[in-house]
Amino acid sequence: MEEQKPTEVLPKKNRLTLRDTDFMSMMQRRIFNVLIVANPYDAFMLEDDGRIDEKLFNEYVRLGLRYPPRFFRAYSREDVEKWTDKQPDLIICMPSTESNDVFDIARQIKAAYPNLPIVVLTPFSHGVNERMKNEDLSAFEYVFCWLGNADLLLSIIKLMEDKMNLEKDLSAGAQMILLVEDSVRFYSSFLPILYKFILQQSLNFASEALNNTLETLRMRGRPKIVLARNYREAWELYQKYSDNTLGVISDCRFPMTDGGKAVPDAGVQLLRAVRAVDRFVPLIMDSSEESNVKAAVSCDASFINKNSKSLDHDLRKIILHKFGFGDFIFRNSETLEPLVRIHNLKELQDNIFTLPREALLMHIQRNNVSRWLCSRALFPISEFLKKITWQSLQDVDKHRQIIYDAIVAYRRMKNQGVVAVFHRERFDHFSNFARIGDGSLGGKGRGLAFLDHLIKKHADLNSFEQLPVMIPKTVVLCTDVFDEFMEKNDLYPMALSNASDEEILDAFIKAHLPQRLEEDFKCLVDVVQGPLAIRSSSLLEDAHYQPFAGIYSTYMIPPTEDTGERLEMLADAIKAVYASVFYKDSKAYMTATANIIDQEKMAVIIQELVGQTHETRFYPHISGVARSINYYPVEDQKAEDGIVNMALGLGKYIVDGGENLRVDPYLPKKIMQLSEMEIALRETQTRFLALDLAQTKLNFKTDDGFNLLNLSVRQADKDGVLKWLCSTFDPYDQVIRDGYYEGRNRKIISFSGILQYNVLPLPQVLQKILEYGAKEMMRPVEIEFACTVNDDKTGEFYLLQIRPMVDNKMMLDEDLDAVNDEDLVLRSESAIGHGIMSDLHDIVYVKTDGYNASMNPEIADEMEKINDSMLQEGKGYILVGPGRWGSSDPWLGIPVKWPAISGARVIVECGLTNYRIDPSQGTHFFQNLTSLGVAYFTINPYKDDGLFDKEWLDSLPAHNETKHIRHIRLESPLVAKIDGMKKKGIVTKPAAEEYAF
Repeated sequence: MEEQKPTEVLPKKNRLTLRDTDFMSMMQRRIFNVLIVANPYDAFMLEDDGRIDEKLFNEYVRLGLRYPPRFFRAYSREDVEKWTDKQPDLIICMPSTESNDVFDIARQIKAAYPNLPIVVLTPFSHGVNERMKNEDLSAFEYVFCWLGNADLLLSIIKLMEDKMNLEKDLSAGAQMILLVEDSVRFYSSFLPILYKFILQQSLNFASEALNNTLETLRMRGRPKIVLARNYREAWELYQKYSDNTLGVISDCRFPMTDGGKAVPDAGVQLLRAVRAVDRFVPLIMDSSEESNVKAAVSCDASFINKNSKSLDHDLRKIILHKFGFGDFIFRNSETLEPLVRIHNLKELQDNIFTLPREALLMHIQRNNVSRWLCSRALFPISEFLKKITWQSLQDVDKHRQIIYDAIVAYRRMKNQGVVAVFHRERFDHFSNFARIGDGSLGGKGRGLAFLDHLIKKHADLNSFEQLPVMIPKTVVLCTDVFDEFMEKNDLYPMALSNASDEEILDAFIKAHLPQRLEEDFKCLVDVVQGPLAIRSSSLLEDAHYQPFAGIYSTYMIPPTEDTGERLEMLADAIKAVYASVFYKDSKAYMTATANIIDQEKMAVIIQELVGQTHETRFYPHISGVARSINYYPVEDQKAEDGIVNMALGLGKYIVDGGENLRVDPYLPKKIMQLSEMEIALRETQTRFLALDLAQTKLNFKTDDGFNLLNLSVRQADKDGVLKWLCSTFDPYDQVIRDGYYEGRNRKIISFSGILQYNVLPLPQVLQKILEYGAKEMMRPVEIEFACTVNDDKTGEFYLLQIRPMVDNKMMLDEDLDAVNDEDLVLRSESAIGHGIMSDLHDIVYVKTDGYNASMNPEIADEMEKINDSMLQEGKGYILVGPGRWGSSDPWLGIPVKWPAISGARVIVECGLTNYRIDPSQGTHFFQNLTSLGVAYFTINPYKDDGLFDKEWLDSLPAHNETKHIRHIRLESPLVAKIDGMKKKGIVTKPAAEEYAF
């Protein structure tokens, strides 16, 4: 049935919040070691020729249980003393007809270890039973009757574990099934039936968990079975745990107190007392006397005949029907014919608005919805719905909506912070993060999972009602899918060859993904109907010490009405990301980082693209990169407050070095780029990137931005998105006014509505996420995000990626200001990095005599060749050049990609008298700089900001020289020293006699 998506009753600001169940805290006390005290023959009979361990182990495995116990045997007092020193968790005593030794031993153990549970397991024989009547059994928890069934041992162990964990587990939400029975013969038969049924049902509902770990934990929430053997014990248990009672199963004849005589109608009295407290709790009366059927009816209880040959079947059937186990069946109120069968929570959510009114009314009136949920360990939602009774709200349609809203709230809570296994039948609008495959999530995938965990752990990130924090809907193809794809298509020979990037991409596109993925992808695109981002997530990408930021490809694909066409685009995008592992730039980077290309493995993130549609364009209102350390603090800014780079449109614009706004989240109203009108007009964003929705037949290229639109900010103005994002330049008064003003006047992307007037609490959210990210990762972090902004002053804040900023830990105690300029090649007062580099023999610098920015593309080509030769030699070097290294605009600097300068250990942006470009801060490869320990200097010698002794370098013979670049190699090394705290850096000259080779 197609999923129903009605509007929630509660507005966002009043959205229902449920408290999650702490399954981890349940079943903390376990029985691991069991000591059997019996004579050799009885022990042998119990073990069935030594196979009791095997039988119990197999039963544990079949029922999905963990930690099967180990059994030890003791035949004499000496054996018992040896084993009790090892503190067993449970002792099972098997008496014989000839000797009192077992009972005497048990009493001695109880005296020495009063908290150690001991039970009697006696063969079903007249002789033993007669002896038992005269024994003092006060040292024993229970007496059981052995009928040769290994299931009884499982029941004994689980009954004792339930008793040990009862109070704590019920306080966490678990339910109790109260069994009232004084007959050893009958409860020894009942318990194996009950436990086998309950454990099998628990195994079934646990399979709905999001992954294997949660499946195992959820089984801890199964109902606990509690055995009472008289009225007083049973009533005290019920009174104490009535709110957690799933049902009561009671004999009719049993004592009222310990040691008392059996009372014929004790069970009737008990069930009537329970019914007086709870009109709808399921009750079962079991009796060997058919005359008690009427008594059961008077208590509104089901009846089971103990003497029935189908006792096992009858008990299971009634529990399944009455206690809320199994499927939720909605029947015709008159004929009782099944109308709808609900198998799981998602089906209840999907069908709640179409369920037959009369059938639903009956279940609401009897609280059956809550009970069904409770039996499946869905305690938060069950507890919430249990309080909303028919007496308090007599409106079926409102109950439908409340049930729907509660399920939505529960699924949101459970999906957050969890990497679920992708299941087609479960993945829907409320799924959050799932994986396909059993391999690694890769670097970005791990980062996303960590961010999701962070959001769940720190609830105050969502304390701002108008700006919820989340991650986009995400599915990760794990690395094992990549391995399978590469091997089955025999792609390694081509991938590792010297073929061009285009040839490699073509070979990958023609290859085939595993066929089984097609159905998964159909489900995915049916749920996520907007644009998708297909991102790389390699094993090495965003690792703590060698992140491969920006090396591999990210593709974006538009939605289409033709599902087949969309699936083809998705498959091709995945294959194109795989291909990017083996592009020339990637191989060069692998060489520079001393990694081996064929050991790299790629996971792929398939993610809902954040943004809004405007005709044939799709983009977010805000994209950004937030860093927890600000290496360029100005005025009142503090380095530890961090820095945020924000822009309109897709975040690739920032990564590629486009103009963006640099904001201190603690001082959002003080922005240097907006401090003067000339600076604001020159240094704020004039263009932005958007996904082209009109391109639906994609011919994938090595350039992952091939289907992106580079648009003027005027287009965003036409799209009507700048209301809270801009200031307006008034050319007549020559001023910039905060806010949006109609007309063709230039709009300055200042985000003034948000930063200056608090339309959205974005700075506060950024403060929190940087604080928590750095705290949880225990190192400085870099976080990518995107944000949508609505006209009603609400929005959504999406976290896209988190990476560590790895610090160089080399100690530097020297005062760099004390070093004489005569001894220096370089000095910078604005340096990124920290530590000492003493193995640099090479310095590469751009010739500046007659320099013109039009030469920058040609310089980039020359630089790539020099870098390749340095990589082949395994040598690092110092790189000096004018303007911004890595700029996507060749007029602002030399447009190299990171692989073209990946051998550089110190990179210097040097302003010239006739070429004054504000520093880029290494935007495009910022993470690579910090993780690889690359220092980044900014100097402007023309205004006495730093030093560059170019004359000294010009006086030395060149090791290599091109039209625009000069390469000097020295016999003894230059030494670079960077004080990251003071943001100062120097490069010292070697002694005079040690200059050139």
